[in-house]
Amino acid sequence: MLYEKLETLCKEKGISIAKLERDCCIGNATVRRWDKAFPRIDTLKKVADYLGKPIEYFLE
Repeated sequence: MLYEKLETLCKEKGISIAKLERDCCIGNATVRRWDKAFPRIDTLKKVADYLGKPIEYFLE
């Protein structure tokens, strides 16, 4: 569910998951693994800030 939300937001903003990872300084393919594992809160906060969403949006 988390990964699907991120994928949708990236499509809406016209960016790829890879660009999101580069711009947020997180490892290659890290976000793709979030479909099976939950990220660290500090990493999720970086992504949430980058996408202009509150962290709670991703925790629902």
